[in-house]
Amino acid sequence: MINFDIDYMDYVIKNDLDTLLQINLDDYGNADRKITPHQNYSVDPNVNDPYPVELDDLVRLHYLIRKYKVITALEIGAGKSTIVIADALNKNKEQYGDIVKKKLRKHNSFELHSIETSSKWSELVLNGLPDKLNNITSIHLTSCKMSTFNDRICTYFEHIPDICPDFIYLDGPDQYSPEGAVNGFSTRHPDRMPMVADILRIEHFLLPGTIIMVDGRTANARFMKKNFQLKWEYNHDSNLDIHIFLNVENPLGPYNKKELEFKFGSK
Repeated sequence: MINFDIDYMDYVIKNDLDTLLQINLDDYGNADRKITPHQNYSVDPNVNDPYPVELDDLVRLHYLIRKYKVITALEIGAGKSTIVIADALNKNKEQYGDIVKKKLRKHNSFELHSIETSSKWSELVLNGLPDKLNNITSIHLTSCKMSTFNDRICTYFEHIPDICPDFIYLDGPDQYSPEGAVNGFSTRHPDRMPMVADILRIEHFLLPGTIIMVDGRTANARFMKKNFQLKWEYNHDSNLDIHIFLNVENPLGPYNKKELEFKFGSK
């Protein structure tokens, strides 16, 4: 499975992520240190401040996209991750753009499509993007509602970008965004957690080789794992608090096989 045996500080410096994220490394400290916010931060509906930069998470995200030559990314929940994903995609475009154009059958190449429920956070993220990254980034503002999947209570977005992503990053929405209730039950209680089911609905459209990265959200990751129907290799690193799914179905045909060889090698 995917290995994050990397020198975090060296990676930040080589990829200029500190400049991209507008942070001072002397003030920040070790790039691989884990930041633990207040216990009620993520369940407070009145939070107005952006989540603090967590370099360790962002380095892993950037590294994953670069290492596996991601072409099209879907992000659920905009934030600092949007800037990092866009930068990694842009670097992939510079390095592999000609190969993808000439040898692979791909559309929406080197684009990031982010789903977001808050116009405030969307505007903050777009304002923080350099022009070269703004051109490849689309934030899709949409509402979210309570619903069911196989009679299990969950949430759905009203709109999903019409793309075929080979990488999905799940880090949204917050538990207070979904509207409505199912038999009086919702995610808006402070002791509940998000339960996104959109990825399950589009599972059979996701190509072999697709990578899904879930930041925290263990309950949601378990929900997906229990309900997936295709073959997914799964790893939960409890120390890093991340979940990674890899679609390991056999290639769909020659075009998909070419893409898999481009990303993962002949084996």
